Amino acid sequence: MILSRERLERAEEAALAPYAARASASRGRVYPESESRYRTAFQKDRDRVVHTTAFRRLEYKTQVFVNHEGDHYRTRLTHTLEVAQVARSIARALGLNEDLAETVALAHDLGHPPFGHAGEKTLDRLAKAEGGFDHNKQSLRVVTELERRYPDFPGLNLTWETLEGIMKHETEYDVPDTDWESDKQPSLEAQVVNVADELAYNAHDLEDGLRSGHLTPHQIAEVPLIGELMAALKLDPAHFGSAERYVLIRELLGLMIETTIRATHEQIEAHGVTSLEDVRSAPRKLVCTTPELTRKLRELKRFLYANLYYHYRQIRMTKKADRILEALFCAYMETPKMLPADLQRRAEEKGLTRTVTDYLAGMTDRYAGDEYRRLFDPHTLT
Repeated sequence: MILSRERLERAEEAALAPYAARASASRGRVYPESESRYRTAFQKDRDRVVHTTAFRRLEYKTQVFVNHEGDHYRTRLTHTLEVAQVARSIARALGLNEDLAETVALAHDLGHPPFGHAGEKTLDRLAKAEGGFDHNKQSLRVVTELERRYPDFPGLNLTWETLEGIMKHETEYDVPDTDWESDKQPSLEAQVVNVADELAYNAHDLEDGLRSGHLTPHQIAEVPLIGELMAALKLDPAHFGSAERYVLIRELLGLMIETTIRATHEQIEAHGVTSLEDVRSAPRKLVCTTPELTRKLRELKRFLYANLYYHYRQIRMTKKADRILEALFCAYMETPKMLPADLQRRAEEKGLTRTVTDYLAGMTDRYAGDEYRRLFDPHTLT
């Protein structure tokens, strides 16, 4: 049996909740093109995202710990994959379109610069004259302009629904684009990715903090949510090894996912949502956790800020990242002929500041460090 796109679309129609996004009802693509014979439009989007250069580069971009600090810490790529897994789990349970949720999750950090949020702050400051830098908007630039993989159009020519999910991605770190139908809520699939992003990094940043030794079992037991979970699981901070860490993180993630599924279903029912249009016209976003878990997660975030993200070793790395990116930015701006030839041509079309910012944003941590040494270490070949 062969499952054609038409059969897959009919299966979506039969299986998905009435308020889910459907590939067959997509608003389409900017540049008209034929759809795949054996993939829905959202599946085609997902595959295009996975095959981008920007996606591969996420392997060497910082989540919390810079890549060279250890092979077992999350990178921006593994973070992205974990967000996609969480998003699929929530979407499946709610009868939503898993393909769209997965695609938005895989694309949501394509525009992230090297060195994590430290790198983003630096680029935002350096590019202030050109409107600053925001990785949500940069992700859109990646998929609509910077990736050049097709002869007939720039970017990936993704569907409107995927682009909406990228531009309306909203978390504590991510600000949605208010120019993108600001009076409408995004699809539930896009909302799922917003929440999945936060749930994933709450869990994996905690685990990486424990693995690194920046956090200790006794410390995390003082956080109400974690302490209660450790007590329920009979985990003793005094006897807490890798096996106990795996159990804690697994159960924490499971708790957050299950609570989100139940709380979101209650919101959908309470608002009488029966269509995608009902989702878009809702007074607020419907995908959520319970007020109690929201409060406890806020306490966990405060703990992570104080003890992990602002750990003195992380502050040192932040200063290094700022120094590297600023030095590269200034060098390219002062001497544009140091840029590769294709970027020099692009600078003539798009402007030097934006071209340099795009170039730096696309770099991995490793490449940025190597480029810094090539330009400023007299003993390194250029």
